[in-house]
Amino acid sequence: MPIEDTDGLRRILGYKRVAVVGASTSFEKDAHIVPAYLQRHGYEIIPVNPTTDEVFGEPAYDSLAEVPGTVDVVQIFRPAEEVPEIVEQAIARGDVKAIWMQLGIRNYEAAKMAEDAGLEVVQDHCMKVEHGQLIRHPMD
Repeated sequence: MPIEDTDGLRRILGYKRVAVVGASTSFEKDAHIVPAYLQRHGYEIIPVNPTTDEVFGEPAYDSLAEVPGTVDVVQIFRPAEEVPEIVEQAIARGDVKAIWMQLGIRNYEAAKMAEDAGLEVVQDHCMKVEHGQLIRHPMD
């Protein structure tokens, strides 16, 4: 069952190395705004986008498999029909703790696949909004 409760969301927001699948170089898109916000708040953002070399001042990777080091969270900014393949790649890495499907993205088949592999799953929530409500201090 995807995580909806405050404690579960806080736990996942405590993970700091985030691979952003579908990270965008377009400043007006949520796929740029949300990870840029997270980066400003201490998260290590690793862009995954095969159409660019760099996002947020970080090198962009063509796929999750190419991301060096460990990955705590795979944040997904891709259409719901692409989520199962992304989850398969996350599971294959063997180090991912959680899948976070951004606001408007749900795929129950992929969520079950991830959960069956021991990953935590969030669907249809904005990581920026949840961070702002649950983690960020009022004076930030």
